[in-house]
Amino acid sequence: MNKPRHIILVIADSLRYDAVYRNQDTLLPYFDAHSVQFMQARSSGCWTLPATASLFTGLMPHQHGATSQTRYVRTDVPTIAEQLKSQGYATYQVTANVATTDVFGLHRGFDEVRRIWKLVPAHFNNLQKFLMLIGKPRTRKMLFSKDMVTQKLTEDVEMQKTWLQLTHQDVFNEAHKIIAQQNAKNQPCFIFLNLMESHFPYHVGATLGMTADGLINKLRETVSLFHVINQTFLTTGKTHIKPEMMKILRERQRKSWEIIAPAINQFAQEVHQDTDNMVVFGADHGDNFGDQGWVYHFSNVTDGGNKVPLMILPPGAKNEPQNIQTNVNTKDLYHTLLKPFALGNGTSLLTEAQTSASVMQSYWYNNKGKTLPQFKYNQIAFVEEQHRYVYRNKQWLWAPISKDGGREPEFEALPQGVQPLYDAVKDITRRKELLKILNDFSVFADKIGTGQ
Repeated sequence: MNKPRHIILVIADSLRYDAVYRNQDTLLPYFDAHSVQFMQARSSGCWTLPATASLFTGLMPHQHGATSQTRYVRTDVPTIAEQLKSQGYATYQVTANVATTDVFGLHRGFDEVRRIWKLVPAHFNNLQKFLMLIGKPRTRKMLFSKDMVTQKLTEDVEMQKTWLQLTHQDVFNEAHKIIAQQNAKNQPCFIFLNLMESHFPYHVGATLGMTADGLINKLRETVSLFHVINQTFLTTGKTHIKPEMMKILRERQRKSWEIIAPAINQFAQEVHQDTDNMVVFGADHGDNFGDQGWVYHFSNVTDGGNKVPLMILPPGAKNEPQNIQTNVNTKDLYHTLLKPFALGNGTSLLTEAQTSASVMQSYWYNNKGKTLPQFKYNQIAFVEEQHRYVYRNKQWLWAPISKDGGREPEFEALPQGVQPLYDAVKDITRRKELLKILNDFSVFADKIGTGQ
């Protein structure tokens, strides 16, 4: 692959694979006609920080160090922005999520980070704002603090715009401005775009709204959203959301996808067609509402496999569409983007997908210091051939992979005596790699502990 003129990485936050591939229709005709689609791609991490850090560094969470317990990316590993900057690219981030900024160190290497919540006016009403603010624990704390009384609101409160209204078109408009500016300078650029519409609570309209029929059901939906965002089951051990309401919450992301997909498709066509640009679309991680008993991506979503959409539009106008069924890790996108520059020695998904080790990790979420002991565990999973394997609480579980765009099947205990790293992984080189990853993960997990 030739060096792209511009590289545009579009990430829809928390977007599940099954929300995109409903009835095998992605709603992305330009990508369907021209992109390489990875049908078995999985993220290394289970929420924005570790997952995006893996995209930016090409490393697993235990390597780059950013997890639920250790919340900052190691400064001694080069990011994709730093690498491309060294090759003469101007580097930009346009984001709708504060987690991708300097808060956790994900700004490193970008010439400029444009926070979309600072560039757009608010379109929601005061009631919607109040409901959203009291729904999040850390903003509830700020609301009733001295800072709130004196009107000294933090950026975390200001960025509620991206939780309450559509901003994806604003993000794309900023990207168009950057590309035009760089074309005028005759300088290539790398742009990372983060879209929050697909992130909980999911944007199902121009501003925050409920989708259930009838006032009573809308109130139940509101309460269910509260329980999800506050992860109340981690501190109570109880399931507060009824199955029928969980189905409604799960469907919210599909509705959000139906809203933003046409704009994503149009933007990609505008910046890719008849150019030497490279465009990548995907998700940082997925989440599993209702799957395996978990509700929200902080809750060790690795046990669902964390399957995500991933599509690459290589530079050039004559790209033939491909559907790759190989199990791959999205962290290798880092190496894929750097391969034309002879940087790094990792796996390129476009040419070496078969060597990508599909491994996922998750670390227990400390919910205000009250997470119950039964939820305090770290876990690691890998995919081999037609199955997923997860190591949790010193026990291996397994489940088949999903191939039809539907939900990932639930895990079951392996038959006694079965050792998946030896019985399922036949390639010796691959087995050695997975054994090293498991060992390094265990050392890291023991170091940060579980608080038990």
